[in-house]
Amino acid sequence: MSTDEPGPPSRGAGFVRFRLDLAYDGTDFSGWAIQPERRTVAGELTAALRALVGGPERVLALTVAGRTDAGVHARGQVAHLDLVHGIEAPTVRSLNGLLPPDIRVRNIAPAAAGFDARFAALARVYAYRVTDRVPDPLRRRDTLLWPRRLDDTLLQAASARLLGLHDFAAFCRAREGATTIRTLQELSWQRDSDGVLVATIQADAFCHSMVRSLVGALLAVGEGRWPVERPASLLGAVRRSDAVAVVPAHGLTLVEVRYPPADELAARTRITRAIRVREPGPDT
Repeated sequence: MSTDEPGPPSRGAGFVRFRLDLAYDGTDFSGWAIQPERRTVAGELTAALRALVGGPERVLALTVAGRTDAGVHARGQVAHLDLVHGIEAPTVRSLNGLLPPDIRVRNIAPAAAGFDARFAALARVYAYRVTDRVPDPLRRRDTLLWPRRLDDTLLQAASARLLGLHDFAAFCRAREGATTIRTLQELSWQRDSDGVLVATIQADAFCHSMVRSLVGALLAVGEGRWPVERPASLLGAVRRSDAVAVVPAHGLTLVEVRYPPADELAARTRITRAIRVREPGPDT
């Protein structure tokens, strides 16, 4: 999968930046990033944008907050694009009129000064749905069916031990030049009204496969195969652990990207860019 590049020129270089809020069903996509001869979210969105405003000389490549993998869904994805100054931005209605039904743009508006969808983000929030009961066939595309009973108390206890600033190399697929040190801000489980276990996972950013690997390790605890202490014991490892299973993508949804107030966007962008500009973009 291609690497996110530093954001394209901002409005000061003859472009006007716009923020897009969007949602998509990731089932039939090969992830976010454009790939030759594959259907991707960015590919469909870029084609629709260029059909409305003109070719690549008028709209630059999209920059996204969280570059989701194949099969991962989003309800609160955020991206930005830069249009040549003077080009009228497409409307939500016109974009959705050209997009396939499994992608919906919820809002498009001029971005605040200093906004960068990737670098200005404070946190990404994901949800992973898994059921150990009779499944709802209407939720089969976004909920993992687990064949054994899961203990809520064990899941919570193991999750609490993973919070904070750690090296998550044991839970990440290696990428040259990319750090695996992340701050895990929240990792909790709750059963919804249908008895589905929903994990909420929040961090400043995620390395490749980190979310699904964390969930895989925790499910091993929840069904009693691993002791509560084992996932946290892997923190600080220098390479990915072969013992950690990566759960399927379809249970995972990006639900929110959080940003600082408008007057703090530029500072946040500068700080984060300095840390991450030389490493691959976030994946799940």
